[in-house]
Amino acid sequence: MKESIDGNALVFCEGAFNTPNGKTAHGLVRFTERYNVVGVIDSRYAGKDAGEVLDGRRNGIPLFKDLSSALEYFKGKPTMPKSLVIGLAPDGGRLPAAAKKTIAAALELGWNVDSGLHDFLTNDENLVDLAQKKGCRIRDIRKTPDRDKLHFFTGDIEKVDCLKLAILGTDSAIGKRTTAWILVHGLRKAGLKAEMVGTGQTAWMQGAKYSMVMDSCINDFVSGEIEHAVVSAWKNEDPDVIVIEGQGSLMNPAYPGGFEILAAGRPDHIILQHAPTRKEYDGFPGYRLHSLPEQIHALEVISGKKVIAITVNHENMKEEEIAPACKGITEETGIPAFDVLAFSAEPLVELVKKHLK
Repeated sequence: MKESIDGNALVFCEGAFNTPNGKTAHGLVRFTERYNVVGVIDSRYAGKDAGEVLDGRRNGIPLFKDLSSALEYFKGKPTMPKSLVIGLAPDGGRLPAAAKKTIAAALELGWNVDSGLHDFLTNDENLVDLAQKKGCRIRDIRKTPDRDKLHFFTGDIEKVDCLKLAILGTDSAIGKRTTAWILVHGLRKAGLKAEMVGTGQTAWMQGAKYSMVMDSCINDFVSGEIEHAVVSAWKNEDPDVIVIEGQGSLMNPAYPGGFEILAAGRPDHIILQHAPTRKEYDGFPGYRLHSLPEQIHALEVISGKKVIAITVNHENMKEEEIAPACKGITEETGIPAFDVLAFSAEPLVELVKKHLK
């Protein structure tokens, strides 16, 4: 295993693991270069394996009832955590009040705490004082950088001459980031130089070297920050492919996203993540999910670029239903469809290779 940036970490995801509100924890359990994730807190699954609960494949990351039970488990082991990472991703990014007790207890232990929520822990004087007293660190990943550290759009994106792909979605919390990472790893396995440009707090937590947090950036600088991340990845790494993680979806009522990525990242092609069983936008009953053909049409009109693949999120589907669903999507849209999480990224990688510059 590659050495992590910030060492052993316990992920707090009480009441949300294996739900859309736990997507940050899901990303960290599946892959991260920033931490060595050694456990997850969610009392509903205590005693189970996180990988098995999430994907049906054991990965050796145990689930715990609470911090105390995790401490008992790790006592005397080299895997004792040094950080607590908040793995919750609720609507609006608000921190449940009960979570602060666990955060305070972790700080008492001298652990660092990282949070990607909109409720900033560094605004809580008691937690800040406790961290200073114990000599540890609190990081609010979603806190907006000072304006003098932000970048305005320059047009330098036009100099980037490698293949740029945007992984967008038909809804929020639909697996765009997971698909982006799987594709990047698949491209690297195939011998290509691929870089991920993260646009959310979880991608940063997973170790994306080139990233920005789109939903906490001042609006005037969103395009510039996207451009800066893409251009930096191209200049510094000389990649064959840059994969840009999408946010929200074009017509989600609460999380409209994708336009800035199209306008500023200027991808050559779009890969669209879709969950065939979803009928309404995530978390908003009564808001009909626009059909796949409608969403493809809207993206292609806005960007002037083609959707070259549909990637499938198989939530609420049985294994034997996935392949027929992919086939049905291709018959409906004329676009090849893949489930890279359930199966393999290789067919999608082969498709992408045809578009290399």
